[in-house]
Amino acid sequence: MLSTSARLLRLVSLLAVRPAWTCGELAERMEVTDRTVRRDVARLRELGYTVDSDPGPWGGYRLRPGTRTPPLILDDEEALAVAVGLREAALSGALGGDQAALSALLKLRQVLPRRVAERLGDMDDAFVQTPRAAGEPQVAAGTLLELAAACRRGERARMAYRDWEGRASVRDVDPYRLVHTGRRWYFVARDVARGEWRTFRADRVERLQPTGRAVEFTEPLPDPALLVSRASATGPYAVLATVRLPVPMEQALRSIPATVGLHRADGPDATVVEIGGSSAEGLARYLVSLATPLRVLAPDAVRRALLHRVHELLEENVEERDRPVPDTPARRRS
Repeated sequence: MLSTSARLLRLVSLLAVRPAWTCGELAERMEVTDRTVRRDVARLRELGYTVDSDPGPWGGYRLRPGTRTPPLILDDEEALAVAVGLREAALSGALGGDQAALSALLKLRQVLPRRVAERLGDMDDAFVQTPRAAGEPQVAAGTLLELAAACRRGERARMAYRDWEGRASVRDVDPYRLVHTGRRWYFVARDVARGEWRTFRADRVERLQPTGRAVEFTEPLPDPALLVSRASATGPYAVLATVRLPVPMEQALRSIPATVGLHRADGPDATVVEIGGSSAEGLARYLVSLATPLRVLAPDAVRRALLHRVHELLEENVEERDRPVPDTPARRRS
């Protein structure tokens, strides 16, 4: 038979996954009597959980937020999921700086049951995290919370921003969404002065001040992930290349992610992709690294750089015995 604490944990889990349960349904799921269910509900209320009930044979129990914060109760799988999530957030920088995630993880580990802590330790031994790029800018967790709150409020804000060239500006924006690409956070908002949707690097937002003016967006609303993909793929770059891959769109996206290139179908079996880079030579190296058939449509500088890189690779991989012998006078006499 389950202990009282285990029953309470099970009862909270059940109440959290459905809007309402009858007393009989809870008793059947927990394999206890109706009287035990009523007694356990009373104990939850003493702990600070607000459990509403409806009278009558078809009445039930509903869990809603209480007036004070109850203790956090997690089962083994939930505790492990939270711990793994915090660990990955700390290593990847998904929450901006890693200090908040590390602090929360250390606190959680101190109260984890030994069996759960051991499972987490096994994962630590098995997981390998690739290092983050050196010097990659990180956004503060507090800034992310501020941006997320602005998107949720639906209120115009005044933003101090510094662009990729270091130029500072102050503009009014209508916050919409936050997008995480796996490397960076982007703030998607409507630029009021320009009357268009823009994407802003979250780590370049210096200040966001609500104005108190409510904003209602009109349809159609943009796809925030698509906006970020287009902005990331096309600029600002010194060189833009257009390449054609003889594969369907789905396969092309596996070779060149949406955050790297801007894709469009060229019939059912080909895809044209626009890719930006700092130089023609850098783009050529990237295209060779894809190890997939492609044709450079434009510009000529990238096409020439690609041919040059391919010739270099051929030269580097030709065995000495396969190299052509120079046509010298001595060789002709022999």
